[in-house]
Amino acid sequence: MAFSDELAFMDATAQAALVRQGECTPLELVDAAIERIERINPHINAVITPLYDGARAAASGPLPDGPFKGVPFLLKDLGAALGGVRQASGSAWLSDFVPRDDGTLVERQKAAGLVIVGKTNAPELGILPTTEPALFGPSRNPWDTGRSTGGSSGGSAAAVAAGLVPMAHANDGGGSIRIPAACCGLVGLKPTRARTPVGPEVGDIMGGLVCEHAVTRTVRDCAALLDATAGPSVGDPYWAPPPGRPFSQEVGADPGQLRVAFATRAPNGVPVHADNIKAVEETAKLLADLGHVVEEASPSIDGNMFTQAFIGVWASGIGWNIDALAFVTGKKPTRDQFEPLTWGLYEMGRGTNAPTYLLAWTGLQQISRQMGHFLAGYDVWLTPTLVEPPPPLGTFNSPPDNPLFGLFRAAAYVPFTPLANVSGLPAISLPLMWNEQNLPVGVQFYGRFGDEATLLRLASQLEQARPWANRRPPVSA
Repeated sequence: MAFSDELAFMDATAQAALVRQGECTPLELVDAAIERIERINPHINAVITPLYDGARAAASGPLPDGPFKGVPFLLKDLGAALGGVRQASGSAWLSDFVPRDDGTLVERQKAAGLVIVGKTNAPELGILPTTEPALFGPSRNPWDTGRSTGGSSGGSAAAVAAGLVPMAHANDGGGSIRIPAACCGLVGLKPTRARTPVGPEVGDIMGGLVCEHAVTRTVRDCAALLDATAGPSVGDPYWAPPPGRPFSQEVGADPGQLRVAFATRAPNGVPVHADNIKAVEETAKLLADLGHVVEEASPSIDGNMFTQAFIGVWASGIGWNIDALAFVTGKKPTRDQFEPLTWGLYEMGRGTNAPTYLLAWTGLQQISRQMGHFLAGYDVWLTPTLVEPPPPLGTFNSPPDNPLFGLFRAAAYVPFTPLANVSGLPAISLPLMWNEQNLPVGVQFYGRFGDEATLLRLASQLEQARPWANRRPPVSA
């Protein structure tokens, strides 16, 4: 067995321990990751910008003595800027865009000792819950290469699932951490709004819909990385309530007896696949067996109103994003430089007037209050992450005569995830089931505002009760 394969499915915490104990050097970890990327990435198309020379140089020099000193890491090619490196965001229009400076989140990741070995694939501007940009081609799910990795952090999720790196950067504006985590069999935590920074260029993204974090193989990595990156930066417009103690201390801590609500019906009424219902029902039984109080309950939400309001805000956000990047780059956006769906959303967003935009947010804020009131009576809310197992590639393609098809197909696919972005609540997807086709089926837990601690304690308990980290996808050798 190659040395890279011995390391491949160690989590980041274990890899960092090897460095601290003198059993492995940072350069050996980085070279092992590069070897696996070179060997496995052609099958999954997760890494689209290798950064090997810089990674080897960083690993060979002095590194910050952080919790992940020497651990190889991948950045999603969307959101977290890496100074001097192209950030295409899945778009031909941005294929030559190079940020000048590191983003605040990347500064914190580097300070934690992580070594960036490349950037990962993403759909154009992060719009779809699948990773199939025309510019770079589709990322492929390591559990079945004919299926979607999810999106928009699908390249990162595929890379971690296949053992290229132990964890990777991801961000989430409507489910883009949790969706690929569910599709690829990983842990995906969307933190509380403003828990992690998005600066320094902007104060928030799309009114606070977007959060930054990662996809990981283990709960302890998820918690430790959040410790390293969380907290406000200078000039932030608002910030999340400080945690009572480090998130890492929640891992393995007794969650106590929790009151858990669960739901298998989608807020917008779309049918939920039997596998996804089974995953929730089995998890609910497991929770009851662990001593929690479990009952079926859901907040009263007008799913159709929510979908319409969310799409209105989302389209406005795409319009803002493209116009802002046009200002920064000096490049005029034209239809021929974008995928049909992206251009359709851009036109929709630019055609939305300010009163209509604010009215949409009023509706979403009403739903946020409903979510808050509902969770006042429960510690967590359990749902499917998605309404179906990972779908075939091409499912969300928009035909030329219907450019918005992919968006409405996406809305039917992910009715459970955007509620966390709108409300600002933390939510985590856990890989607690694989179906008969050996595809991962994630379940999602919502927590109260600012209460990642309860989610991490519960996730750690479930990880111990039904371990997943040793499962290997077919594309991993």
